[in-house]
Amino acid sequence: MAKHLQREVEKLKKKLLALGARVETCVRDAALSIEQRDAVLAQKVIDNDIEIDNTEVEVEEDCLKILALYQPVAIDLRFIVAVLKINNDLERIGDLAVNVAERASFLANHAKVNISSDLLSMAQIAQEMLKESLDALINHDAELAHKVCVSDDVVDQMNRQTYLKVQDAIVKNPEQISTLIHLLSASRHLERIADHTTNIAEDVIYMVEGEIIRHKTEDYR
Repeated sequence: MAKHLQREVEKLKKKLLALGARVETCVRDAALSIEQRDAVLAQKVIDNDIEIDNTEVEVEEDCLKILALYQPVAIDLRFIVAVLKINNDLERIGDLAVNVAERASFLANHAKVNISSDLLSMAQIAQEMLKESLDALINHDAELAHKVCVSDDVVDQMNRQTYLKVQDAIVKNPEQISTLIHLLSASRHLERIADHTTNIAEDVIYMVEGEIIRHKTEDYR
């Protein structure tokens, strides 16, 4: 029984990592589509969402099958519970990447605004956070998961700076308000992607340390 369980757990890990890699790519491409004003790349992100949705359902069904057939306990049980929650966060990150891509589709057909943007940097940090949170899951690395939580503060600050820049630009260029609002919306979606990635890291900490920290105010640093 134990060998069969471990075999199923390993298969589940591989499927979740494949889903995570696909979501990472969507986040990167969504940000690039804004940076490069590339409507074709934006549409590619939008079209790929159905595959992410389908894989999310498959992973959930696999988790439920393992729970029903093998009745795991201790760390194995916490791992399956973590995967169920992380799977949902990955699907939501995919949805948010689509939202960013939709903003890119709009911006590609409108005049570029004269405002410095950290959107690409935000996406790169969020993408790295996602990679590290999944590495932490596979390696049972709570320390790395805590590092991910620290990075969320950086993305939050970048989002606040974007808000201030857009606010100032709207006052100076009210005729560009629609374009500026789309930029602000993209920044907000990227900030939410980092939030969901932090959720993943917090679930890893629970899995490894057995402590639920998501409702605690904690200085991760």
